[in-house]
Amino acid sequence: MSKFFATPVRDASAALHDYFVPANAPFSCVVKKGQSVRIVDLEGQQAVDTLFYRADDFMERYSSQDTLRVQGSAYVSTGTRLISSEGNVMLTVTADTSGRHDTSAGACSCEANTVRFGHQVKYLHACRENFVMEVTKHGMSKRDIVPNINFFMNVPVEPSGELAIVDGISGPGDYVEMLAEMDVLLVISNCPQINNPCNGFNPTPIQVLVFAGEEG
Repeated sequence: MSKFFATPVRDASAALHDYFVPANAPFSCVVKKGQSVRIVDLEGQQAVDTLFYRADDFMERYSSQDTLRVQGSAYVSTGTRLISSEGNVMLTVTADTSGRHDTSAGACSCEANTVRFGHQVKYLHACRENFVMEVTKHGMSKRDIVPNINFFMNVPVEPSGELAIVDGISGPGDYVEMLAEMDVLLVISNCPQINNPCNGFNPTPIQVLVFAGEEG
């Protein structure tokens, strides 16, 4: 897979913050304007469900619809501007070693898993539950969970117009990096899905790195 960079590659040792996110787990942190955040797929084929909120006003949050409309593209990759519900640029993707990321298929949930895979999976952990657990730490609720980005998730559009979820294309160490254009709250569900191939049927850990801006 081709690698796409809009900025020089920085060594992980230069990061201000280095977070390890276990398989199946939620995570959140604030990324300040001018800082960059890198999400690393440590073992490959791991979907990372992601949301962004304006750090000083959570009512302004990532908008998948506006992001797709502004880009005129079905996928997120280098150069994509992540647009908020107020039409503002939240972050810009500056590097992507995987090639493309989904922002149409949404997050798995216990309810959706039950419909798709049967009642025997009803109580398996899911991304929506991860999101609920994490946003409540910041005073939000399930009503604040909106359509998300699925970094490293391979969702081709079929000739029929339907979306498919197939084997991921990311390899060990692949990453996506974004420059924050405002202070943002990053919220992640390191996807626990084991009923479709979005994680290679084997959820694995990821790494989140935050780098200082050019002026530190």
